[in-house]
Amino acid sequence: MPTSRRDFLQTTSTVTTTASAAWLFASNSIADDKPKSDGDRISVAVIGPGGMGMNHTLQLASNKSVRIAYVCDVDEQRAARAAEAVTKGSGLAPKIVKDMRQVLDDKEIKAVWIATPDHWHAPAAILAANAGKHVYVEKPCSHNLREGRLMIEAARRNNVVMQVGTQSRSTAHVIKAMDKLKSGVIGEILVAKAWNSQRRGTIGKQQPSDPPKHLDYDTWLGPATFVPYQSNFLPGIWRWWHHFGCGDIGNDGVHDIDIARWGLGVETHPTRIAALGAKCHFDDDQQFPDTQYIAFEYAAASKAGRPKQLIFEQRIWSPYVQEGYENGDAYYGTDGMMIFGKIGSYKLYGPRNKLIEESTGGGPDLAAHHANFLDCIQSGARPNADIEINHLSTALCHLGNIATRVDRVIHFDPVTEQIAGDADASKLLNRDYREHWGTPKG
Repeated sequence: MPTSRRDFLQTTSTVTTTASAAWLFASNSIADDKPKSDGDRISVAVIGPGGMGMNHTLQLASNKSVRIAYVCDVDEQRAARAAEAVTKGSGLAPKIVKDMRQVLDDKEIKAVWIATPDHWHAPAAILAANAGKHVYVEKPCSHNLREGRLMIEAARRNNVVMQVGTQSRSTAHVIKAMDKLKSGVIGEILVAKAWNSQRRGTIGKQQPSDPPKHLDYDTWLGPATFVPYQSNFLPGIWRWWHHFGCGDIGNDGVHDIDIARWGLGVETHPTRIAALGAKCHFDDDQQFPDTQYIAFEYAAASKAGRPKQLIFEQRIWSPYVQEGYENGDAYYGTDGMMIFGKIGSYKLYGPRNKLIEESTGGGPDLAAHHANFLDCIQSGARPNADIEINHLSTALCHLGNIATRVDRVIHFDPVTEQIAGDADASKLLNRDYREHWGTPKG
């Protein structure tokens, strides 16, 4: 039985730090199938090799096409564990640094994997692109909507590949399902729904305290506005704080939102967003809703000029599956519907709910996503989860959170990427930065 995403991601409040999900390493990809001499390997670095970053580290350590020359982390203990894993997996010891500028200054480094907290994703990716490095950056690609646009501009300006860590874009059974939808098997799809339903744990309540000695907290903060350290920031708990994360919609939800948007066939931003969200379950320091309902409307998106809708539901305290899947997507077409589970299968229904096709599959394929990134570095092609593709999906997380926070419908211009007539909502398209070398420019 395959490991579920809940089992893989859930601890009481954070992401697991080990590669416990075997599906992350199963692939039919060819980028790592031929042994190469040390001189032929691409020199790469992993920035933030804890949590999901450790999964990248382990995958890359066994990849014969690359050599992990650096592991970079502000936490000395995490950096040491990652370096040990690289040495064990590849037989080649990496350099350990805590300042990413040392990595970016090394002209031998061709690509970087960025698996930092969300608030560092865009700053690190932009710095890396400006240094001429190809970038694999974890989801959500940005901490706020404006950063996503700056990332696109940096990738194009510097002619580098920028892949985002939504692995489903490179996963065979997901691609098969999306191709089915594009073929018109359920008619024109007018509505897609994504849901994030799982049982998280409380992060508790804490007061500011001194950071542990093995953590360079000032560098961890980076360009984010200074806030005193609390023990329920780390590890992984930062994602529930406005300064550092995007909530679970930007953590797990963005995967399912990306698949929903892919199947819905919309390649622009929505024009209208309505949302409700609250902490219905947890009494703790979390700043994001544990329960959230968002509707995105795409004006005149159908063939007949009718709008399309994308709906997102989140309950991160619920142990129950929905439509057979803990996290999944549904597509409602004019001639049928599809119920899709990213880690399992899909069911295709025709008129009168007749089951016309059922397919099983494995989980997201990390190795294939790595292979696609490395192939694009060689070919110059755009990757499966190119930054411009993922910006449209991550923007839904930001817009949904904004509508939730201001508690009213917001109207968005897909071209200018601005919110009309709402100064409070508009402020949340960007963020305040402190004076720091990592602050994005533009």
